[in-house]
Amino acid sequence: MPAETRDLDQLASFLAEFRAPDLPAEVIARTKLIIADCVGAIVGGAAEPEMAALTAKLAASGPGPALVIGTGHAIPAERAALLNGTAGTWLEMDEGNQFCKGHPGMHTFPAAFARAEAEGAGGLDFLAAVALGYEAGARVGIGMRPRPSMHPHGTWGVLCATVAAGRLGRVDAGGMRSLLNMAPTLSLATSRRTMLEGATVRNTFTGFANQTGVLCLAMLEAGLTGEVDGIGHVFGKVAGDGFDPTALSDRLGSRWEVTRNYFKMHSCCRYNHAALDAVNLILAGPGGDLDSAAIARIDVDTYSLAVELDDPAPANTLAAKFSLPFAIATTLIHGDSGVHSFTWDAVRNADIGRLAARVVLREDPAMTARLPDNRPARVRLTLDDGRSFEAATDTNRGDWSDPYTPDEIHDKYMALATRCWSTAGAAAVFEQIMALERLDDVAALGQAMRGAMQAR
Repeated sequence: MPAETRDLDQLASFLAEFRAPDLPAEVIARTKLIIADCVGAIVGGAAEPEMAALTAKLAASGPGPALVIGTGHAIPAERAALLNGTAGTWLEMDEGNQFCKGHPGMHTFPAAFARAEAEGAGGLDFLAAVALGYEAGARVGIGMRPRPSMHPHGTWGVLCATVAAGRLGRVDAGGMRSLLNMAPTLSLATSRRTMLEGATVRNTFTGFANQTGVLCLAMLEAGLTGEVDGIGHVFGKVAGDGFDPTALSDRLGSRWEVTRNYFKMHSCCRYNHAALDAVNLILAGPGGDLDSAAIARIDVDTYSLAVELDDPAPANTLAAKFSLPFAIATTLIHGDSGVHSFTWDAVRNADIGRLAARVVLREDPAMTARLPDNRPARVRLTLDDGRSFEAATDTNRGDWSDPYTPDEIHDKYMALATRCWSTAGAAAVFEQIMALERLDDVAALGQAMRGAMQAR
């Protein structure tokens, strides 16, 4: 038997047998904020024209019990998980985890919600499914050494969705182990180039992972099986260059991955955030009244992954979110880095293009060496008259070491959710999420979402 068996068995037993009432208070509180953040990102993404068109096409084949969040459609659970996961990725506003180098929340919540709403699961069981799905996928991501050419979305995240569905399907430890071995083979062969080129198929990777998670449970119930060590083989030899099995069991039950997550306020790739935080420090200080047209040069020293995002003339809105020169330029011109700073109007803005062309990126090996605990950057703005403004950051705002407050996360949620919902309706949904552990039936949350749509 593979050496990974012991760690995999330990993880499977923990995921299947952990009692929802034993969730630590810190885990419950953090999981509720993650769910709220996911809902806001999904509703905000649902307002995009491509998502509206895709939803209309996939909803036309027939109704079902699961809500497409931010719309009036209810469709089969696996299809709702696909659409909600895709919408939640669209704006690049979903939470993430720097240690697994991905976005476990959005790989977990859509599948969990689709199953829970359809089956009438209780709120506490739903919270446990999200927290444990997050735990499983994040640990696999931590143990994996992905190939540099792969995008992390849609890879190990399939475990997040599958485990969440398995918890709500009440599978035992043996069944959970089977799910853990089956799901990896169904992950996607994702291309990192999609994000750099603006290939919007990339936004569906998370959606397909959620759909697969829902389908995996049906496959298990039908008697299908996986290989003996699907996690170790697929993520260590097929989609990765090695896998550390001890990541599956290290401090299991005492270190919860939801408590090490980060939230995003900048509507773009996380690798941009350190530099954007430095830009904000400049704007909040002596450089607050500078004229962006008077900037002659912008020098950025940062870590390797951020330096890769070097295209100053992105082809579309997705590519813009993965361009550090564009992100800095649009933030300086708009005064912030919210959703409206990464629209088609921004991409076509000649002033932003000219400023982005003045950005010079350099890797600082000392900064790269500080990954993943820190993601530093240093930014210097030099004006035509020779004056300069400089700021540096050690880590991204919003992560476990410098977190946003619950009030800040609430305000972000409201800004995104009101793209499709009424203000009162969005507030009512948030209140339901904050009371999830007291809900007898998650369907009440779905009803609040439907009400928010109707009240608009």
